[in-house]
Amino acid sequence: MTSTIDGPHTVRGRVGPKATVAGKRAVASSQHPIVTTVLLDTLRAGGNAIDAAIAGSLVQAVVQQDMTNHAGTVSALVYEAATGQVHELNSIGTIVPGLPRFAPVPAGKGLFASFPGGPIAVTPGFMPGLKALHDRFATRSWAQACEAAVHWAEQGHAVTSFEHLVRAQTVDFFLYTPSGRRHFAPDGHLPQVGDRWRSAELAGTMRRLAADGPDHFITGEWARDFVTRGNELGWPVRLEHLAAIPPRWSAGYRWEHNGHTVVQQSPPERQGVFCRIVLGILQELDIVSLGHWSQSAEALYYLAHALRRASLETGLLNDPAVFDDASAAMTSKQLIAGFADILRHAKARVDLTEHVRLVRGNPAVAASGAAEQPVGSCELSVVDGAGNWVQMMNTLQSGGIPGEVVGGVPMVGSHQMNGLGSPFEGWHSGGGRPRSTLSSTMVLRDGAPWLALGSPGNVHCTVPQLLSNILDFGMRPYDADDAPRCLPYEDDHTISVESRVAPEVVTGLARLGVLVNPLPEYDYHMGTYQMSWRQEDGALGACSGPRREGVADGL
Repeated sequence: MTSTIDGPHTVRGRVGPKATVAGKRAVASSQHPIVTTVLLDTLRAGGNAIDAAIAGSLVQAVVQQDMTNHAGTVSALVYEAATGQVHELNSIGTIVPGLPRFAPVPAGKGLFASFPGGPIAVTPGFMPGLKALHDRFATRSWAQACEAAVHWAEQGHAVTSFEHLVRAQTVDFFLYTPSGRRHFAPDGHLPQVGDRWRSAELAGTMRRLAADGPDHFITGEWARDFVTRGNELGWPVRLEHLAAIPPRWSAGYRWEHNGHTVVQQSPPERQGVFCRIVLGILQELDIVSLGHWSQSAEALYYLAHALRRASLETGLLNDPAVFDDASAAMTSKQLIAGFADILRHAKARVDLTEHVRLVRGNPAVAASGAAEQPVGSCELSVVDGAGNWVQMMNTLQSGGIPGEVVGGVPMVGSHQMNGLGSPFEGWHSGGGRPRSTLSSTMVLRDGAPWLALGSPGNVHCTVPQLLSNILDFGMRPYDADDAPRCLPYEDDHTISVESRVAPEVVTGLARLGVLVNPLPEYDYHMGTYQMSWRQEDGALGACSGPRREGVADGL
């Protein structure tokens, strides 16, 4: 460790407006100031972008347990400068084929309040993913990668107001179990803002992880304790299950838009196909000619419908090792043009403002209330001096035994439900790898990264909006993140949107028979993007958005 929370290299985060940063040699962006400091300290010590991402993810799961943990999921896009290739890693937590659903926490508890049946137990993907990255790309030792995680677990970190807000909104899930209560509320109360929160149990686990390597979580002591706890609860998981479905490597899902190559996660992940459908529909509708959706009712109407259509179509994506791959059929030019043509001809021909007033009330205020939205996950973006890029997500999703804490590591399990409308779908035979919604994205120019981005929150619908802002409307990265965002069109003819759209957008939508549900002006559920990009002068840029407390910095 070369810095502490009050050390010379520490950068501080806040919710709200932020400046973009430039770096001559390297840049990094994450959701937490400690994590960004660790990313850059790793580069200062001679590590590459992959070393930084591994160290950053390990410490992130110590200081952001409201968003991620060491038993969750890791996914990444890695641009390897030496070969000019983009590599995709998918290490989502996996279902154990042959075992029935095991959901020890009832539905309606905290993190999973809107998911019937409760979350299910799955095998962790976090540490297998970091092991795969380290084995393939790292230049520093595993013990060095763990130094920051050990330090912060031992010393504790100061609880921020944002961390306390999220934890207070979601902790009921963990308060259902004795181990969860001991971990998050040891004296009956959550750690308060400004408290230095530490866990001796987690610190011990991090020290053993540094000494034993990532196998500590896959075949070692922590893994054995995990299996024992699962068995005690009635889940017949075995040690060999934890290594049975290894992380998956591929070249990513690639598609073209406005002269750029977009690289995202390949099926069963749905984000690339989702974005391709949305931006394809918007291009067919010549969305730019209508003006931005924050100023144009027609543009927002089309955007929200395109998001809904993509949600419906991508419900048919599943693991191509088990199912045929429908992604090519879903994104054919003819099909997308047909979707756009339907939207052109489906708008109201008469003014329906009076209908909205009579049936729904004042067009400026929705009667439907706030929509259920996700909270967790962590995204980080880092570019090193050799030209390696990493866009990486680590998350509490799809990892471990719901509500339990083993070795100081909290676990939430998986949202997995079988259904066409579920963003997380997986199968209990045949493969075990669920579909998810992962946001990591790279945009290439002439085969090399120009932009990398990703976010937590409602990424299924926010990534295409950010990409359209940049690739269609020509916004600068931070401005693209700052712009208002919406959720998909709802079945009751409501569009939920951050309440910074022009008044004429609300009245224009009422004429189309649509009610606007105003979300907060900056809704943290809609995510904050961690981005890196190559500027026109060749220097690197980076930013973290305004909706959360992230930090970007450079060397």
